Amino acid sequence: MPEAQIAKIKKLLIANRGEISVRIQKTCQKLGIATVAVYSEADREANFVLMADESVCIGTPEPSQSYLNQDAILKACLDTGADALHPGYGFLSENASFAKKLADSGILFLGPRHESIDLMGDKIRSREAMAKAGVPVVPGFSSDSNNASLFLEEANKIGFPVMIKATAGGGGKGMRKVDTESEFAPSFESAVREATKAFGNGLVFLEKYIGNPRHIEFQIFGDNFGNVIHLHERDCSIQRRHQKVLEETPAPNFPSEWKEKMAEYAVLAGKAIAYLGAGTVEFILGEDGSFFFLEMNTRLQVEHPVTEMVTGLDLVELQIRIAEGHGLPAPLLEKDGVPQNGHAIEVRVYAENPSNQFLPSIGKIEWMKLPSAKGIRLDTGVETGSEVSIYYDPMIGKLIAHAEDREACRKKLLLALRRFVIFGPITNINFLQNILQEPDFIAGNLSTHFLNGKDHLIQEDEADKREALSWIFHLTQKPKQASSIWEVASNAFQV
Repeated sequence: MPEAQIAKIKKLLIANRGEISVRIQKTCQKLGIATVAVYSEADREANFVLMADESVCIGTPEPSQSYLNQDAILKACLDTGADALHPGYGFLSENASFAKKLADSGILFLGPRHESIDLMGDKIRSREAMAKAGVPVVPGFSSDSNNASLFLEEANKIGFPVMIKATAGGGGKGMRKVDTESEFAPSFESAVREATKAFGNGLVFLEKYIGNPRHIEFQIFGDNFGNVIHLHERDCSIQRRHQKVLEETPAPNFPSEWKEKMAEYAVLAGKAIAYLGAGTVEFILGEDGSFFFLEMNTRLQVEHPVTEMVTGLDLVELQIRIAEGHGLPAPLLEKDGVPQNGHAIEVRVYAENPSNQFLPSIGKIEWMKLPSAKGIRLDTGVETGSEVSIYYDPMIGKLIAHAEDREACRKKLLLALRRFVIFGPITNINFLQNILQEPDFIAGNLSTHFLNGKDHLIQEDEADKREALSWIFHLTQKPKQASSIWEVASNAFQV
């Protein structure tokens, strides 16, 4: 695109909430771009709303009536004169029809073209596109109908165990591992039912099951001039129920020859679909170094801060530049690529009770003590007095550490978690500390089954202590006693 056609963004509407809205606003402030926050009635007094230059209420607390309400968000863009929209992640970030509505209305979408979202959002079509481009895909089978007998026949050809996955799926919904032929029929029916309920689309497909795999993903960026680059890998293998718990870069025990080959295919995947903006190509890695395309997320990832920490780049700023029509900065296109300095690890801090099946712990945050140190970053949208709502994801924030090597980074993050104290909802902070101290983690022996059979990582007495301390603080409610409460917490948690 010629320089004359560059469309400078003056006002950006953020179609999201919480920590990602705050994070995007910080970059906009740096660049002198005005911001518009949209919010539900439940978020009226939230940090991200008060921080924005303008704010618009778009509906009731239910996501379907607010953050997923395309018409209300589009109207907010038009009413405020926003010339661009950032979707964050989740909600409408990978909704092709919404991206098209914005384009038709002349509003810049800080994401890929709607055609790319549509293609990569369909697990079957995306597999076919990647296979056609020469990107390795897991052996599997798909069909435009859920013929159980046909699927069983193909499963026998592939060889058990196999994975049944929802075509429109994500987050483990509609996913089943089947070890034997006798288990196939009930698993198939269950997967179809769950996929239909979760996505309104019951179509499923088969994939060969890869034993003890790792989840490695590559951050990519594409511009309007056909350039696609990668910003290195992230290891996201530590997961619970297919949801990521911890992410890091560089990936440990990941030989350079494996990385170079996988990076080549990640860039090839982006070029095959003329990708624009930020995306993530995810691979499943076998113990023998074989790897296969898993999926492509057509948005900024929750774990993007670890990439920012080791590259020194602001990925939101890069999204903005590309949406405006600029090409990727020349230094990023050089042969040596993007530098990868040191090591970064991110953990997701949730208001949830690990000792009670990780159920959300809602309520008011009575008081927070936040960690602060060189190489420590906290992305959060809450503060003392904030409410953890029943309506939304109970993530309190993302804590990221950066250091010269993995072990120094691990120790720095562990210390930061010990200094991160919350009175009110129970959190998973102790659970995260336990992961960081697990011998397999220290050795870098990671897989998506890392948490299986490690019930010792969950300590009920710690949750009980936190709840008791929360009540102590709640009952005192006197500012002059905050220091003594902090002293109690310090002793209890060895801060």
